[in-house]
Amino acid sequence: MSDVLVVADLVDGGVAKPSLELLTLARRIGTPVAVVFGSADAGAAAKLGEYGAERVLAVADPAFEEFLVAPKAEALAQLASSTGAAAVLISSGAEGKEVAGRLAVKLGSGLITDAVDVSSDGSTVQSVFAGNWTVSASVTHGTPVITVKPNAVAPEPAQAAGTVEEASVSISDAAKGARIVKVEEKAASGRPELTEAAIVVSGGRGTGGDFAQVEALADALGAAVGASRAAVDSGWYPHAYQVGQTGKTVSPQLYVAAGISGAIQHRAGMQTSKSIVVVNKDPEAPIFALADLGVVGDLHTVLPAVTKEIAARK
Repeated sequence: MSDVLVVADLVDGGVAKPSLELLTLARRIGTPVAVVFGSADAGAAAKLGEYGAERVLAVADPAFEEFLVAPKAEALAQLASSTGAAAVLISSGAEGKEVAGRLAVKLGSGLITDAVDVSSDGSTVQSVFAGNWTVSASVTHGTPVITVKPNAVAPEPAQAAGTVEEASVSISDAAKGARIVKVEEKAASGRPELTEAAIVVSGGRGTGGDFAQVEALADALGAAVGASRAAVDSGWYPHAYQVGQTGKTVSPQLYVAAGISGAIQHRAGMQTSKSIVVVNKDPEAPIFALADLGVVGDLHTVLPAVTKEIAARK
């Protein structure tokens, strides 16, 4: 079977969950080959192998840290050509989509972004118009470059060798036009990453700008915190935590929506959650249509009571 390149993201030495999802999809098309920018330690390689990576190509070059996305796109283009890759799969984040776009141009190939499923023939499914429709699409020219939304599929283990190989690439001066001059570490919250969390507690306009109770419940549950677009646009919570069509897509085991009306843009980012609990004082809020459990009440009263009960049962 032909190789399928999967760009694997390492976070704090571990493999990001969306990368394991990509490996699961890649196995449908061919033989997954993980690409790691930097070094891949034994632990990361073992994890990638556990989910189907036959090989792990470690590509080390200072340019990946010193410059923006262009060096990564150039490296992937060289690897795709040298391996004869049947496809390249990349996680559909802001950087991933820019790398994918540049890569498709370099390869002279078609590009599909924000796929939610990939078939054995390389065709994809996309969720469009805020999740109201699904469309099928296929790349008809060149090596398919596909970005996949996180949480689109459940990662499935399939043991493979996971053999680490040092890959050599040449980064041109043309790819070194935008230098990174400063990096600020994101403040640690102690909470799981939003797109990888098993439980998410999100707040919206009903919080009135006070996310204290949302955060308290999230901490009691060991959950990530999310926010609706209304809350983010009001400056109440950082954009990085926005769930929805123009934010992040989540698919946790439990999603708690507090003070969120349920506009279609928000629902597009969380409607695949396994269980949905809604707290809203408006019984006519559209989000109740998605709820497995709905509570009509003020979140400032309901959430503290739930948090207290959870703490009592620990």
